Amino acid sequence: MHLAVSEAVRLGLGCVQVFTKNQQQWRVPELGADAIAAWKRAMHTAGWSGPEVPAWEDGGMQRTVSHASYLINLASPDDELWRKSVELMVSEITRCDSLGIGLLVHHPGSSTTSPKADGMERIAKAYVELLKRTESCRVVSCLEATVGAGATIGGSFEELGTLRRRIVELTGVPQRVGFCIDTCHIHAAGYAMDSAAAAGRIIAAMDREFGLEHIRCLHINDSKAPAGSRKDRHEHIGLGTIAPEAFGAMLAHPVLGRLPAIMETPKEGDLGGVECDLANSAKLRELVMKAKQCQ
Repeated sequence: MHLAVSEAVRLGLGCVQVFTKNQQQWRVPELGADAIAAWKRAMHTAGWSGPEVPAWEDGGMQRTVSHASYLINLASPDDELWRKSVELMVSEITRCDSLGIGLLVHHPGSSTTSPKADGMERIAKAYVELLKRTESCRVVSCLEATVGAGATIGGSFEELGTLRRRIVELTGVPQRVGFCIDTCHIHAAGYAMDSAAAAGRIIAAMDREFGLEHIRCLHINDSKAPAGSRKDRHEHIGLGTIAPEAFGAMLAHPVLGRLPAIMETPKEGDLGGVECDLANSAKLRELVMKAKQCQ
């Protein structure tokens, strides 16, 4: 994990997303003192921790984000899988807290054979246990917007807003629940990011349905698939079906532009002889500059 921070600094990136364990396994290895110390040394060396780092609201500036295991399904109607998912999510939260990682992104889940409303209630009830068992932690769990395929929850802003309100109603802990907005996902879900104006309307819709203040981080990805396809296919910035100026409009926004933004764009090979992350981040900076000039 500490290598991820070093790589992000080398590339001049402002933040990084990590997994604190193998995301495809239920097994949770012990997070030893040596591993925690190595992570914190890397954070300090990068200048991403310590009293000199400017503070954000709710627990400090977040330069590091963790993504929970893909196996977790808090919406599952299967009691055994639901229980395993809760236990793994508790481990994910406590590991983040031990490392000083303030944001944990996770997929809301899939209701599979049950109605979506039942799946959303299962998620909310899972959160009651999660937040009670980790009440000393300062980690914010971020419900990630999804493409909304099949029984997957989180494909509409209305769904996300309803889910968070229900969680807060049951737990009374609003500061521990936020959102992660993935540009590829919302585009594929039907919120077509085909112009700067469209991005502005989408931002307004998010504010109306659940409040921009509850978005805690962004996943910035282009989409290989068209808007409304319900297909989760990430692409390099400017090479997919999202209008480049839509990225600029989103990242130049006074609220969204302050959030940690993670590129989950392809990592293999290069783009015109330039490392993929370097090329994508340079493209985004260019788009943001253009957007600010037009404001």
